Amino acid sequence: MITFQEKHKDNLILLKSFDFAKKIVQYSETLEENKRFVIANQLLKSGTSIGANIKEAQNSESKADFIHKMKIAMKEAEETEFWLFLCNELENYPNTENLLVEVFEILKITNKIISSSKKN
Repeated sequence: MITFQEKHKDNLILLKSFDFAKKIVQYSETLEENKRFVIANQLLKSGTSIGANIKEAQNSESKADFIHKMKIAMKEAEETEFWLFLCNELENYPNTENLLVEVFEILKITNKIISSSKKN
């Protein structure tokens, strides 16, 4: 069976967002173990939605549809960034600095993709 990474080896943003989603699932599970259900759920939804929207954009019907789906992915990344910052500033929450670095990179790449898609 082919893996996600093998299937999408030439798509950097898709690989990064998939890897990030896996880490968000793990972080959310840690929050749930510590009875932090509300934030765990919000973070799980937004953090995994980034990659799902980027994946969906790969089969968009038009350039406008592609840009729209990438903008949704960017909004989800922004929401995820919010939850990660919040967790980082709350007492007794696991550190999110590594996840923040990754979401910043995803935001930067996604923004560049949207900008260059608008120009073409």
